[in-house]
Amino acid sequence: MASFAASTVNISPVSCSFKQNQVSNLRKASLSFSGKGFLNSKRPALRFRVSYAAKPETVNKVCEIVRKQLALPADRDVTGDSKFATLGADSLDTVEIVMGLEEEFGISVEEESAQSITTVQDAAHLIEKLMAKN
Repeated sequence: MASFAASTVNISPVSCSFKQNQVSNLRKASLSFSGKGFLNSKRPALRFRVSYAAKPETVNKVCEIVRKQLALPADRDVTGDSKFATLGADSLDTVEIVMGLEEEFGISVEEESAQSITTVQDAAHLIEKLMAKN
């Protein structure tokens, strides 16, 4: 599921709109720009990050594994937006979390991909991506 804060963003005199399409099980978002003199404009480059949310059950399972690996108390809030560093994980803890995820989900995470994981949501998304390949 992709989400955007707004369906249309207006930047004077430029208009930017998002359209979400679903084709089969693939999801894509299109981005269009329009406005007088947009191409000649000296505005800074616009950057957008589109993220796809992993299934809630995958995120919950990752939260459980992170909580267990970091020995967090039951009252400590762990959500999809939780950053490993904020939860107190160092690089060794992160490696152990990835190993726990590999074991739990029966996947193999390459080192480059493991280094890009900073949040629970990142981990859940990577897991679903790897499981879809299998």
